[in-house]
Amino acid sequence: MKLKIAPWNKFILKKFFWFLTVVNTILSITLIAVDIDKKTKFRIGIFEVVVFIIVYFYFWIYENFRDNIKININNSQLQIKVGDIFSQEGLKVIGVNEYFDNIVDNAIISKNSLHGRYIMNNYENTVNLDKEIEMDSHLMELKSGYNNERKIGKKQKYKLGSIFVDGEYLLTSFAKFDDKNRAYLYMNDYINFLLNFWNEIDIIYSGRSVTIPLFGSGITRFKEYDHITDQELLELLIWSFKLSRIKFKYPASATIIIHKDKADKINFTKLKGWE
Repeated sequence: MKLKIAPWNKFILKKFFWFLTVVNTILSITLIAVDIDKKTKFRIGIFEVVVFIIVYFYFWIYENFRDNIKININNSQLQIKVGDIFSQEGLKVIGVNEYFDNIVDNAIISKNSLHGRYIMNNYENTVNLDKEIEMDSHLMELKSGYNNERKIGKKQKYKLGSIFVDGEYLLTSFAKFDDKNRAYLYMNDYINFLLNFWNEIDIIYSGRSVTIPLFGSGITRFKEYDHITDQELLELLIWSFKLSRIKFKYPASATIIIHKDKADKINFTKLKGWE
């Protein structure tokens, strides 16, 4: 695992100085109350320096290997952690395309994607699911166009950020598809998706905990950018959560799940700056 945090990182320094203050205060009171000779005081001082160095390096290494963090935003606790979204409790968000396609063929939907795994884990065929999506009264209000020229898959488009509730799963229209069924977005689309998404969550979650993947971290292509990092995508997701003003009251919580293969690319300590 590569080191992501510099030794002089301000969050490490803050934590260390807090530790330093507490230990020095306790030692000062102890040395005043107890009569100790100069030689012993000197040894204690050397020991103290060694301990401080060890503790500082411990803080530094810990932050570099950190794989989760909790931050407080808008009086809500937002947890970001490495894990598998399918093993989480509560509502689980699955990103789908703007058509709410359900064909797992490695062309429209990859078997290795969250959407592909969701379909394969829950459905032998998706005929009834497709009918429920088509007849969903909420989605009927969120139609955004019809692609009559599309040869494979559905033709009805839905507004980005629209959500269909399937038990404990929330399918949300995240990506646009080009004529070769490749997922893509413009950055403006991505921002609009995030704002619409949180508004939909605010309507639907009803006091339940919600787990969200890192949208855009897979095969989605951003038209205006040659490269956008997973850290930047995560911070945009946190920014949109903060802007939405949505509140999760205890015991409900919001969690952003990072795939284990992406853990090395996320600086969890840096996210403390969003509080």
